[in-house]
Amino acid sequence: MAFASTWHPDFDPFSDVRRLHNQIDRLLGRQASTAAGAFPAVNLWAGPDSIAVTAELPGVAPDDVEVSVREDVLTIRGSRAAATISEPVGWHRRERSHGHFQRLVQLPFRVAPDRVEARVTNGVLAVELHRPEQDKPRRIEIKS
Repeated sequence: MAFASTWHPDFDPFSDVRRLHNQIDRLLGRQASTAAGAFPAVNLWAGPDSIAVTAELPGVAPDDVEVSVREDVLTIRGSRAAATISEPVGWHRRERSHGHFQRLVQLPFRVAPDRVEARVTNGVLAVELHRPEQDKPRRIEIKS
């Protein structure tokens, strides 16, 4: 007896579970999961007065990305369009995600929102953030 397949190549049985998990994290104020597969992948470097963050955004147009910062949290959000194919095909492998994304990056210190610069080069977003002047450590002279 033959069974008709109802499996669709775009079907992801766990997408609803991941979406619910992300919503719970946002409601509880937790940072999004940083497990393998978090999108976009980020690197962060910190110096005494500045922070550099890079995020891989292949296939995402700069106009489809929004970067914001509040105190010590950098938010990268945007959307990536699905691949469009003009003729009907049967996918053999489809691993690249599409749709809306958001990544919250906990920074090691509070930053000045008016001193943030962001640029995209070759699909990599680079964000430079600076510590506010009033938060920088100051050497105090000891008088005798």
